[in-house]
Amino acid sequence: MLDCGVRFGFGFAGPAEIDSVNILEATFNAMGAAVRRLLLSAGAEPRSALLLVDGPHRIKRLEGIAQEPVVDGDARSISIAAASIFAKVLRDRWMEVLDRRYPGYGLAGHKGYGTAAHMQALRLLGPSPEHRLSFSPVRAAAGIPR
Repeated sequence: MLDCGVRFGFGFAGPAEIDSVNILEATFNAMGAAVRRLLLSAGAEPRSALLLVDGPHRIKRLEGIAQEPVVDGDARSISIAAASIFAKVLRDRWMEVLDRRYPGYGLAGHKGYGTAAHMQALRLLGPSPEHRLSFSPVRAAAGIPR
């Protein structure tokens, strides 16, 4: 029988992990967690999967799964484009949750991007627990020297 439909997995890297291992390694960790959850929910064997990875890198620490890095993947693959939209919607919704948790930063509006309004809020309020201290404007707002 043909298994129709869409399945997805998502991963998350919080600010402490990003500050600890760097954003690229934290991204690999989150992507690996997403793939493992997806395979588990689908009841799929890792060796039966083919991952299209948006960008030039294979996902580290994800053995036994064929991977194809695709530079500019969201423009070259409808699957990657759909995953990119899905990830952005999840992230935007998370920013709305954080906006309610940490009012004053405008996270629901700028979605955490380094807009002038966000930088001004950082200077006025200092960093929230969700801000990454490894990002230099946040370090400066926290008064932490380079």
